[in-house]
Amino acid sequence: MSIQPRPFVQAGWFDQHSRNSLADRVAGPLLGAAVLCTGLMAGLFFAYDISVMPGLAQLDDRAYAAAMQRFNAVIDGSALFGPVFLATLACTVASAAVAFRRKRRAVAVPLVAAAACYLAVLVVTVAVNLPLNAELAALGDPATAKDLPAVIEDFKSVWVPVNAVRTGLCVLSLGALCSALVRYGRATVHHRPA
Repeated sequence: MSIQPRPFVQAGWFDQHSRNSLADRVAGPLLGAAVLCTGLMAGLFFAYDISVMPGLAQLDDRAYAAAMQRFNAVIDGSALFGPVFLATLACTVASAAVAFRRKRRAVAVPLVAAAACYLAVLVVTVAVNLPLNAELAALGDPATAKDLPAVIEDFKSVWVPVNAVRTGLCVLSLGALCSALVRYGRATVHHRPA
């Protein structure tokens, strides 16, 4: 008498179960990381909108330029900013991929919307804010810069409203992520084994 393998082993059940278990284990932490990173970025941009830029606007042009140059140098040199700035999109895209793979469209759709909004933040940052920051840095010492009032006015007239756009896009992304998180929670409760 020979022992026959069980049908679920023959059908590849174990391999499929292992993949689903891995997806189950990473889905929640990935989504949590996406929410956390997006919240941090939205908070950073919002802080500039409501405190940093209005505070700088009360300074003379030399002080404004010097302070903004320092802020940019600090943020560019930060060991946290770059990784969080990029991990925000990576975690959101990875969360969407896992949700699609697990056939949880109700979770995946808001994740795609969140990723699209945050991708727009990246594009705006690279296309507008970073070049403006580089131009401001290229001035060198604001005390000896030529045409400083015109340069600062041009900087403010673009950088400030564009930062408000980045804030709005981050808030939209965060809202979509919160929707995905609620839907994920509901789906997890309904799919939990008894």
